[in-house]
Amino acid sequence: MQSRRLGKSAITVSEICMGTMTFGSQVDEATSLRILDRCFDAGIDFYDTAEGYPVPPDPKWAGRSEDILGKWLKTKARESVIIATKVAGPSHTWFRSPKRAGMTALDRHNIIAAVEESLGRLGTDYIDLYQTHWADPGVPYDETMEVLDELVRSGKLRILGCSNETSWGLMKSLATAEKLGTARFQTIQNSFSLNNRRFEDELVQVCRNEGVSLLPYSPIAGGVLTGKYSGGARPAGTRFTRYFEMGGRQEVMASRFVNDKSVAAADRYAAIARGAGMSLATMAVAWSKQHDFVASTIVGVSAEDQLADIFAARDLILPPEVMKAIDAVSKEIMYPMG
Repeated sequence: MQSRRLGKSAITVSEICMGTMTFGSQVDEATSLRILDRCFDAGIDFYDTAEGYPVPPDPKWAGRSEDILGKWLKTKARESVIIATKVAGPSHTWFRSPKRAGMTALDRHNIIAAVEESLGRLGTDYIDLYQTHWADPGVPYDETMEVLDELVRSGKLRILGCSNETSWGLMKSLATAEKLGTARFQTIQNSFSLNNRRFEDELVQVCRNEGVSLLPYSPIAGGVLTGKYSGGARPAGTRFTRYFEMGGRQEVMASRFVNDKSVAAADRYAAIARGAGMSLATMAVAWSKQHDFVASTIVGVSAEDQLADIFAARDLILPPEVMKAIDAVSKEIMYPMG
């Protein structure tokens, strides 16, 4: 598998990263460990988690994904694996730290506590990539960047990144780091897929000009780009089926991924994939990693049999005619120009 550099740092990672968002909830520990082993054997050396995983939310699951990843990490040479995790911000998050009186924020106290908690669950002395999970409008960027820099200098963190950030937020963080002389964000982890290309509107320009790498999550759009929701289907046990059943905020989130427009686009993309002799999921992952601003595409699975389509995208380069056909569907259905 090919490797790419994370931002301007010295760290290189496999072009595919295994995400662990459902490990410990939808995916039990034994299955999670088998998935991690198979990914490692396939050449994937990059693994993403967060203090707020797994989802869907449940207090009894808090930190379970890091626990499972830490258990697996003990079976590998530490230097052979790149671990990324995140500190929860105060908004748009389901996580409430059981060890910090339910607090989540990007202030000095909470970041230091979160790092120590993650190190303990992961069973390691350092974290390769530490990311802010959501922006915190209540804390100055100066405070956030200064404490993260201290943790880098202490050796507990190697490099920094952000997630779910805006163009303004990313530029503000970079400007703050330059002003203070601190470590900067080398990566940004945002949603990016055939069904969600908003990153290309503005953030791609920031990444290219500032040397920041995108780590796309949901490249298969939460399973929509496998065709499982076609025809109004709600497959039992899937994440978005559960979210629709939960109602409220979770249902709203599911409807952003599963709707008439996204399903219609997925059906059209599936026809392109069949014509090219591959599955839709394989094409979606290959498309994601085929961008110059992408360092590693974060994938997630809920069962071992889903790995085959992911692995098929490892060294796959989509030909120009496929890329052109994909763009045509995007412009016609997802982003029509009036």
